[in-house]
Amino acid sequence: MPDKKEITIYDIARELNISAATVSRGLQDNPVINKNTRRKIIETAHELGYRSNTFASSLRSKKTNTLGVIVPRVNSYFVASVLAGMEDVANKEGYNLIISQSLENAAKEVANAHTMFNNRVDGLLVSLAYDTENIDHLKPFFKKHIPVVFFDRTYPHNESTSIIIDNFKAAYDITKHLLDEGYRRIMHLAGYMLRTVYAERLRGYKEALKYYQIAFDEKLVYVSKLSEESGTAAAEQILGMKVKERPDAVFSANDTAAVFCMIRLKAAGIKIPGDIAFAGFNNDPISKVVEPNLTTVNYSGYNIGEAAVRVLINHLNGVSSTQHTNTVVLRSDLIIRESSLKK
Repeated sequence: MPDKKEITIYDIARELNISAATVSRGLQDNPVINKNTRRKIIETAHELGYRSNTFASSLRSKKTNTLGVIVPRVNSYFVASVLAGMEDVANKEGYNLIISQSLENAAKEVANAHTMFNNRVDGLLVSLAYDTENIDHLKPFFKKHIPVVFFDRTYPHNESTSIIIDNFKAAYDITKHLLDEGYRRIMHLAGYMLRTVYAERLRGYKEALKYYQIAFDEKLVYVSKLSEESGTAAAEQILGMKVKERPDAVFSANDTAAVFCMIRLKAAGIKIPGDIAFAGFNNDPISKVVEPNLTTVNYSGYNIGEAAVRVLINHLNGVSSTQHTNTVVLRSDLIIRESSLKK
């Protein structure tokens, strides 16, 4: 039978013939304990298979030094960049991250939030799923005054902070660029309007059309999950149109849908940008691989992740002096590439 006995500080103390109090301080790297003694304590702890009881200590301190993160999906360049920024700041500040994904499903997001709450995270960072209609599942956090920070896909709440870019302006600028190039029948591949990020990109697109006195055409808006499949389906819709009714440009609310729409259209003999110009959003690596390279909006997921964790830790440290809604707007830039330029 394997030995199931949990190793304690008393076992380490007995092995080294020192007090349990000295072992406890040594494991906490307390400078009161001699450096060599600390080293011996840590080495012996490893040899014996000691595991610190972080749960018990967190109950005593009422802190777990963990931050919960809920993202729509981890298999995206943008989210991976966000998580990298979060990890860097969190680790430097002595925090660990518990990361979960909703897989674009509101019910799974609710379950993830409950798990985070039950794991006693000190704070929560959330980017909402496509179909999340409300944030009732976050009420336990607000009730316990556990800070919540939204990033990218946000939800207005008077006890939270949102980290975003100016999606309206970015979409306005990219649509205006297409209009300045001479395109007049611009299709928009949009995300679900439940998410402010996509509603604002649609609003920016519509405002640019209005500035050029071009009537908004609902038939030129294709709403989807902006996935690879969505991009291909949008291309099929375009190919199903009469030639004179087809758009002369497409502005997609992300790069993925734009690229897969381009691929399908090119396979059908459509010239890009000769027949239809393209612009995306996010500056994913795929935007520089597709031929022609994709015009897009660049904003740093890494910076968003950094900013989100800094705001959360500042709040935990009492640096934030207000409970009112606070929005942090980070920079974005239009990157013009061959896919939208007239020959």
